[in-house]
Order: sequence, then C-alpha cells, then structure tokens
Amino acid sequence: MNDLLESDPTGPILIVGGYGTVGTALTRLVGTQWPLLLTGRNPDRGSHLAGGNVTLRRWDLSRPEPFEAKVRAVISTVNDPDDRVLRAAVTAGIPYVDVTRWTSRVTRAATLATLLRPTAPVLLSSGWMGGVINIVAAALAQDAGGSDQIDVAIRYDINDRAGVDSVDFMDRLGLDFEVRKGGKAAVVRPLSDTRWVDIAGHRTKVARLDTPEQFTLPLTLGAGSVATRIGFSSNTSTTALLAARSVGLFRWGSGERWSPLRRSLLYSPGAGGTAHIRVDVKGPEGTRTAVISDPQGQAHLTALGGLLGLRAVLAEGARPGVSFPESAPDPASRLAELESHGVTILRS
Repeated sequence: MNDLLESDPTGPILIVGGYGTVGTALTRLVGTQWPLLLTGRNPDRGSHLAGGNVTLRRWDLSRPEPFEAKVRAVISTVNDPDDRVLRAAVTAGIPYVDVTRWTSRVTRAATLATLLRPTAPVLLSSGWMGGVINIVAAALAQDAGGSDQIDVAIRYDINDRAGVDSVDFMDRLGLDFEVRKGGKAAVVRPLSDTRWVDIAGHRTKVARLDTPEQFTLPLTLGAGSVATRIGFSSNTSTTALLAARSVGLFRWGSGERWSPLRRSLLYSPGAGGTAHIRVDVKGPEGTRTAVISDPQGQAHLTALGGLLGLRAVLAEGARPGVSFPESAPDPASRLAELESHGVTILRS
C-alpha cells in the first residue's frame, strides 16, 4: 500500500473514523471551525454528516487500497494497528493527533514517529477521554507544586452511547502491565487493588486498568506514582467484571473466539449517560482534587479532548515532534475551554 497525504494549510481537517461514535461528536465540534474530510470503511454510514463543509471518502485501514488527500491536519479516532495514518501524516509533515491507542500502541507510535523525524507536531492524546485526564492532572500538579502521586477514578456509565473501540480495553484485561509506584517500576494485574471512591456523589467500586496516562504522566510531570481505576454505574456490572477476572476469563478467554463474551460484559450502549471522573494529585503543597462531569457523555468528552488537541497542533508556534496533552502550556486555560462546552470541573 502507498498512502499519500499532502500538506495543504488551506485544506480540510482529516478525521479518520469521522462518523463513528466519537468521530461524529468530534465532527460536530470541529466542523464549525474548519472544513472537514471524514473517512472510514463504509462512507454511507456517515451520509447524515455530509454537506456544507463536510465531505466523506472511503479509507479502509484493513485493506491494501492506497489513499490520497491534501489536508491541513489529521486526527485519528479509530485504531490504526499498522500505523498507516501515522506514517502518512508524519511523512508528509502534517500536524497529527491520535485519541484511540492503548498504552503499548502509544509507546510504539512515539518510537515510530520519532524515528521518522517529524517536521510537524505529533500529539499522542490517547489518555482516558482523549487526553482530558492528562490536562486536568497537569493543572492540579501546578497547584500542588508537583505530582508525587496521581490517582484517577473513572465511573463508566453503562447507559452511555459508546462505539466498539470504546471497550477495546476489555481485550487487555488478561495482560499485566507496568506502572510507576513510589518512583519505581512495578507490574500490576488488571482489575486488582480495588477500592471505594466517591465520584461526583456516587460511591463507586473501582479497580486497576491499563491506560496510557499511567505511562506518560511519570515522564512528563515527574509523577512518582500513577494509578487509574475504573468502576461502573451498575454495581452488577462491576461485580460481573471482577468475577470474570477471578475465574481467569481474560487469560484463558483472550482469543478471538471469546471476544463476544468478553465484550458483552460491558458493551451495551444506551441512549446516553454522564461521564464522571475524579483526579487526585498529591504534591509538596498538599493534595488537589478535580471531579469532571460531562452530561453529554464519554464520546463528547473524548471529542473535546480531540478538539483541544487539534488546536494545540495548529497553534501558531507549535513545535514539531512528539508530545502528550499534559505537556501543553497553560493547562488551566484548557480547563476553562472544557467548561465552555458544558463540562463541569469541581476543584478542591
């Protein structure tokens, strides 16, 4: 395959996966500011978004047919297992944002992009909710004078609208992962280290989960310990997930044959729900806490992370090279922008 993207400062923003669940939310946010080119394997699914400054084309990342386009920036909202989108954008010197990689693929993308010697910004923004967690943690770390310890607790609303990619982490629950604890490397078992946390007034049982911010925050903020945990709006779902882990489902049932069973434990998208996340940062000047709530749900919050990412890579003076969302200057201003879109951020 020979995908060929060309940089055009007057061209559209290319959203790969632009009519999926997150892509649709991002299209509605970004389309008011820039012309858009949406791609995916079935463009007919996005016909309701076409028109005006939005066009659709087919780009199936699983098939060898090459893709060509002239664009001003690229944002990927779907898994890019062979790094086709990343390679095409970086090779062409086009600003690039990614919001849909799990941790091992973030590390690979960072390595690949660095080896390709990018001449434009490459923002790997796949921390939880498109890097929103990273930005909030950076703002709290500023207030706390540093980040000795960062704890993230997610309340996943099972009634929320969700795309298939949103539960890709289910396929990672059979794999131990490395984190930083007390400034040292430690290996953690998924869904272990459970605890009860108050998240926006909801007492929620949460357990460890492999997410990219646990890899990036120690590098960027110097955090000695980072832990991300997840729990569900339904105690029954949480109990079922922990029971599945106890019987070893995510280890002996890790193959393709058991994928429908694994995903059925969580993937039951509803009409909509509220995304709630709590972030605690402990530093030399004490502990700072933020509770993030988005009544429009996790897809909207992830899309907002993507919007902030696009603005960062297109900003005047944006530097070429690989970066993460928490590295951007003035994180407090980004929190204000999230709030302007209906997100509540209660800080204490």
